[in-house]
Amino acid sequence: MNRLRGWTKAFGRFWYHFLVGDDWTIAAGVAIALLATWGLVEAGVSAWWLLPFGTVAVLVLSVVRANRRV
Repeated sequence: MNRLRGWTKAFGRFWYHFLVGDDWTIAAGVAIALLATWGLVEAGVSAWWLLPFGTVAVLVLSVVRANRRV
């Protein structure tokens, strides 16, 4: 049982570091873009353009924010 628990914990840590990494705001921004796209598609709107636009916007904001720190 202890071995299974350790494996599960390591598996969770891997996915956390893979998805969130160093900056949780990027992961949150992409998640919001995914949810907004899904919501618009469920409402009957063709929203294929929202996810690429949202992802690029999050990336640009992240780079601008990182350059301010330097």
